[in-house]
Amino acid sequence: MNTRGNIPVSDAPHVTGAAFVYDDGVLKAEDVALTTLAEDVGTPFYCYSSIAMNRQFQTFSAAVNSALSPAPLVCFAVKSNSNQAVLETLAAQGAGADVVSGGELVRALAAGIRPEKIVFSGVGKTEAEMEAALESGINQINVESVEELVMLDGVATRLNHRAPVGLRVNPDVDAGTHEKISTGKAENKFGIDLPHAADVYARAAEMDGIE
Repeated sequence: MNTRGNIPVSDAPHVTGAAFVYDDGVLKAEDVALTTLAEDVGTPFYCYSSIAMNRQFQTFSAAVNSALSPAPLVCFAVKSNSNQAVLETLAAQGAGADVVSGGELVRALAAGIRPEKIVFSGVGKTEAEMEAALESGINQINVESVEELVMLDGVATRLNHRAPVGLRVNPDVDAGTHEKISTGKAENKFGIDLPHAADVYARAAEMDGIE
C-alpha cells in the first residue's frame, strides 16, 4: 500500500466489492469510476458507499452487542449526515436514529426508521417538536434542563401522553477539546449540572406527563 497525497492507493489488483479503490490510477466506488459519476452529475458531488456504510454499521453493532446485554439500541446521529439515501441504507440495517430537530425526525421516519428506535436529543426543543415526537411514539426524549422538563410535562399532559425521557447530565469534565466544541464542562450549555441531577430526577418522577 502506498499513498497519493493523503489518499491510500492499493498496489494490489482491483478487488470487486471493495468500497473505494484505485484501478489503473482511477478512483472507483463499488466498481464505478468517480470520473464517470462526475460526467453524469457534474461536480462537486458527494459519493457514498452502501457497502462501506453497511460494513461499518455491522462491525460496530456486533462489537457492542457482544459486550453488552441486553443488546443496546445503536442510533445514527442524523445531524452528521441527513442525506435521505444514507438514512434509508442504515434503516435497512436496523439502525436507530438520534435526532435534534423536528425536520430530522421527519427524515428519519420517512427513511423507514421505526419510531421505537428514535431518540430526540439537543437543546432548544420547541413545543411543536415535542408534540411531534410524542405523537410519533418515539423511544425517548433526552431532556437538557429543568425548564425543558417542565415544558415537556405540560405538552405530554395536554396530549394525554406520558413522555419517555432520559436526563442528560453535565459531569463538568474537560475532555481537552477545542473550547468552541466543548460540551461537558459546567459552563457549557448542555445538560443538567451534576450536583442537581438527583433533585431533577426526583422532580421528574412526580410529574404526571413524565414516564
